[in-house]
Amino acid sequence: MSIESQLKAQLAENRDIVQALLDDGSEPDAEYIIEHHFSSTNFDRLEKAAVDAFKLGFEVNDAEEMELEDGSVIFCFDAVAHHKLDVALLDKAAEQLLQLAAKQKVDYDGWGTYFVGDEMDDEDEDEDDEDDGFPH
Repeated sequence: MSIESQLKAQLAENRDIVQALLDDGSEPDAEYIIEHHFSSTNFDRLEKAAVDAFKLGFEVNDAEEMELEDGSVIFCFDAVAHHKLDVALLDKAAEQLLQLAAKQKVDYDGWGTYFVGDEMDDEDEDEDDEDDGFPH
């Protein structure tokens, strides 16, 4: 798949993910941890991609080794950004990171984030209300 077609698909996915989060009630003005995923069977290439992502201003976590269902091994890392669910920022990052992946011959596997909203706060409060050992 060409970079242009990958970018077109990623831009559409960016909108779908943001809309799904907002439709589920995630906070529109919150700061999110955005994790852009990279993988490769070649550790040296992945390491070069991590350096390039760092130079672009992303936080880069340590590479991890993962065994796939077929027994093969890949290496992966996340390039992390902190910002609102701003489609323009996500689109810019996707374009930069897809180009970086193509240059280093690694895979860009899209991005993910976490729901931010009252549901998480309610779950935390429920945990605090659990049995504390005192009769009620």
